[in-house]
Parts: sequence; structure tokens; C-alpha cells
Amino acid sequence: MSYKVSIIIEKDDFGYYAYSPELEGCQTQGDTLEEVIANMKEAIELYIETLAEEDRKAFLSKEILTTTLEVHIA
Repeated sequence: MSYKVSIIIEKDDFGYYAYSPELEGCQTQGDTLEEVIANMKEAIELYIETLAEEDRKAFLSKEILTTTLEVHIA
């Protein structure tokens, strides 16, 4: 079975950090974007495997909306 899971990826001076808002505590890091995405996919798969079926439905049925805002500072 496949699931769609939201992830947030942040870049800093040390590489990339990723986490899933739906799956509390599911996070990873990587030196490159490709590495952090691969690491996150593995982390999510392992995380979901540990959940009971009703927990999977509860965690993965959240609606998460994302957008980018442009903010002007005087």
C-alpha cells in the first residue's frame, strides 16, 4: 500500500533537515537534497510500519496546506 506524506525540507550551513508534520518525531538529515529525500522516505516507511492500522488512518488523514508568503519589512 502506498501513502502520500507531507515533508518539510530545510537547508542550513550543515546540509539538509527534513521532517513530516503528520508523523510526530519522524525526521532526518542529509548532506544533499537527494540524500535527505532518500533518508526521509526510509524514515517514513519505518515509522508507518510501527503504527496500528487505525493510527495510520488518523495520522495520514490530516489535511496539510502549504504556501509561501512574501513579507515586506520597512
